[in-house]
Amino acid sequence: MKQSIDIIDTGYFFADGGAMFGAVPKTSWSRRYPSDGKNGCVLAMRSLLITTDDGRIILTDTGAGSKHLQQLKYYRFFDLKDLNEELGKRGIRAGDVTDVILTHLHFDHCGYVTQRKENSERYTVSFPNARHWVGRSQWENFLRPNALEKDSYFPENMAAAEEAGLLHLIKEETELCPDVSLRLYDGHTVGQIVPYIRMPERTFVFAGDVIPLAASLSPAWISAYDTHPVTSYSEKIRLLEEAVRENQAVIYCHDAYTRCTTVKGRQGIFKATDIINVSST
Repeated sequence: MKQSIDIIDTGYFFADGGAMFGAVPKTSWSRRYPSDGKNGCVLAMRSLLITTDDGRIILTDTGAGSKHLQQLKYYRFFDLKDLNEELGKRGIRAGDVTDVILTHLHFDHCGYVTQRKENSERYTVSFPNARHWVGRSQWENFLRPNALEKDSYFPENMAAAEEAGLLHLIKEETELCPDVSLRLYDGHTVGQIVPYIRMPERTFVFAGDVIPLAASLSPAWISAYDTHPVTSYSEKIRLLEEAVRENQAVIYCHDAYTRCTTVKGRQGIFKATDIINVSST
């Protein structure tokens, strides 16, 4: 199987601009990211499809799915895509997926892990042959969420995967395969996985909510959704300094306008530079 990466946008939603940019005033962030009359910023829910030379078919994040749209109607979801249908357009069946990497378990990143059976309250795993990779501390947080995150976790998103023995927890950097390594970052929430995908031309970094938007590159531009903002600041610098040094490409999971760029920076100031084309259908 030929090595490749492909972005799948599973849909969009609105998040409050003040929440997305925290203490940064609107007069500043609105120059980098647009909002509507309700102060809503359009966010993508991005999944990354990776195929590897050793035959793996890997998904990173699955979007919100459709199970909880009524409970989450505040977010005004739109243009939602069925992930299995999107894979089918690429000649991939659900059973072909070997690995699902979940950056973390907030609803907009893992909702499609399970689906409700028709006319039933039972749930099935969307990718029944895939190992589902989750940070151990993130899983523990999911099971016993703090007060700030409990509304972002839905047990039914993951229970069927755990019951099927498909859950694989990591507590340190892990080599999933020769092409893909999994690293852990805290801040937005604990135990986030950031995949590093080694391609011939460069390494691609799926930054998740460590750096959700190109507009969030400045280390001090920290979302109000981040549970440990000082940690977020340090973790962003850790990721970005390597991205600059190694000329890595950063994929932004929520940016509706910019998918992937390289980064330049020095002395704690970072900027997106070249826009990198990542194959998409």
